[in-house]
Amino acid sequence: QKVCYGDFKHPCYKIAYFQDLSRRVGFQEARHACEIDGGMLLSLESEAEQKLIENMLQNLTKSGSGISDGDFWIGLWRSGDGQATSSACPELYQWTDGTISSFRNWYTDEPSCGSEACVVMYHQPTANPGLGGAYLYQWNDDRCNMKHNFICKYSPDNVLEKELGDRAETDDEVFPSVAARKPYDENKPEDNSHVVVTETGIIPNLIYVVIPTIPLLLLILVAFGTCCFQMLHKREARRNCFTDPSPLSSECLAESLNSNL
Repeated sequence: QKVCYGDFKHPCYKIAYFQDLSRRVGFQEARHACEIDGGMLLSLESEAEQKLIENMLQNLTKSGSGISDGDFWIGLWRSGDGQATSSACPELYQWTDGTISSFRNWYTDEPSCGSEACVVMYHQPTANPGLGGAYLYQWNDDRCNMKHNFICKYSPDNVLEKELGDRAETDDEVFPSVAARKPYDENKPEDNSHVVVTETGIIPNLIYVVIPTIPLLLLILVAFGTCCFQMLHKREARRNCFTDPSPLSSECLAESLNSNL
């Protein structure tokens, strides 16, 4: 789901979560999906932004949308394994969008390095806590070919271009689009949980539902009108036979037969 803050003055975010495990993707696939949608894999530049993402995930979980265990790729990775086992390994991780922020939120004893060069944000609310506490929102390095959910981040400029109609085509199944805006104060992360989310595209969807039903409604209207006309015609014929029974019309004969029966 896509959420925006601060009227194009702060980034927007889009959470891609798949209940179907077979649809989760590797790191490079997630990175490519964000890029073709005009964003990048999530970079986290401060503790306030980390708390913002945590609140977004908490709100989605509480909303009954079905989100449960499933880690999320973020845009932190280590390119190349030349110094993977050295003590300098934690310093080799970089953000894919070029952000130079040194903010980190590693889980205890992470990163473990070795063949694990890409980073996820833990989201395992049903798992038993480990030595570092619950496996929620802290970071872990993982093999880049593992399958996870992911979070995209969009710069204010890219979001503004999209709002002005310069939007690239996206896969709606991968990115169910939801937009929201709210004044954002990065110095008050406690305000971030109060997010008003409004769904876009409702009117077009209603049109697609209503238009196919128009022929059926017209058919029902015609059938109803025909029935009413026949009833009125029979009533008028019966009235004419009672007032002037001399004409031996088929309608009067039928009415007379019905009356005798």
